[in-house]
Amino acid sequence: MAEMITPALSVENVGYAYGDRRALTDVSLNVAPGQFHALLGVNGAGKSTLFALVTRLLAPDTGRILVAGHDMAAGAATLGRIGVVFQSRALDPDLTVMDNLRYHASLHAIPRAKAQTRIAEVLGAVDLTERARSKVTTLSGGQLRRAEIARAMIHKPSLMLLDEPTVGLDVKARAEVLAQTRRVVAESGAAALWATHLLDEILPDDALTVLHQGRVLWQGRAGDLATPAEMNRAFLDLTGVTT
Repeated sequence: MAEMITPALSVENVGYAYGDRRALTDVSLNVAPGQFHALLGVNGAGKSTLFALVTRLLAPDTGRILVAGHDMAAGAATLGRIGVVFQSRALDPDLTVMDNLRYHASLHAIPRAKAQTRIAEVLGAVDLTERARSKVTTLSGGQLRRAEIARAMIHKPSLMLLDEPTVGLDVKARAEVLAQTRRVVAESGAAALWATHLLDEILPDDALTVLHQGRVLWQGRAGDLATPAEMNRAFLDLTGVTT
């Protein structure tokens, strides 16, 4: 009998409404351990609402969310299994990269000596070792995002949540952040849920969930949905854009 593998993230029939406006309806998805899973949708599709539910900033009206088999409704301790990179910047601009990571390690009760070792590991993973003692204000946009990925990985989470992390970056910086995230996922074994509205950030072998108007429109291997050109045409149709 095949061994059952517990998903890094399991979203089961989740719904949420802001007053009379329904943001999510019957949303379900699974992210396997060590998997890079893309969450594709235009602005307003419900991606950020889903992330707010997974991180317990909001509580679902219906359904449940489990991280590594643990129900997120059970308590704040489950949050320690998640690393998050939100759209908004999360580092203190007046501190160095090193000090930001030390502070975040302390929030997870990581002893100082162990924290130093871990900081060295995560900075190396995102190619920022030489910027460890640089103030955050001196980093480029791409470096800043990579520093936030390092911060999110400091406590060795089971699941990484990245909410449109390449917004505002140029093409080169976008590619670097995406490549570093894929490498971190491959080397650490953590799963990643990568929210985006950009088709070119998704590879054919990626697991993909397409979210539209708060509902799951399609799920599966990205390459099985269509050719890149067909995906692009379908996505433009969803958004109402004409070419």
